[in-house]
This record gives sequence, C-alpha cells and structure tokens, in this order.
Amino acid sequence: MAQKPSIPKGTRDFSSLEVSKRNYIMDIMRTSFKNYGYQPIETPSFEKSETLMGKYGEEGDRLIFKILNSGDFLKKATATFLN
Repeated sequence: MAQKPSIPKGTRDFSSLEVSKRNYIMDIMRTSFKNYGYQPIETPSFEKSETLMGKYGEEGDRLIFKILNSGDFLKKATATFLN
C-alpha cells in the first residue's frame, strides 16, 4: 500500500489565497518600516541545539525539531554517478 504524503508535525502548507493575503500584509509592513528608516535583515530559521535546549523546560525541549548533520554524502560518490 502506498504511503500518503504528509508534512512534518507542527508545520503546515498555505494555499495560494493564504499566501497572497500574507504577502499583502507583509508588503504593507515592509513599506511602513522602510518609511520609518528601518533596514531589512535576514537570519537563519534554525539555531544550534545548545542555544535552545534547557531554556524552555522539558515541554519546550520536546517542541524543538532537530536537524541531523549527516555529513557530505556526495563525498563517497564516484564521478560516474555525479555526471
């Protein structure tokens, strides 16, 4: 039996209508911030686990998603497979 596609727990997809509404609001906010002299920044959407773990208690630790570093999996690939 084929497995039904699913998204990770705690995440969600947004429909095109929802994305349009969010973009409209974000555009208003960006314009307002720009008008008052604020500059945009971009930051990573993840942090090192030691920065977050233990700060929010046991329940908070269970809500943290962990990204595992599996290393450079292409390091062992031969040139034949990379072409």
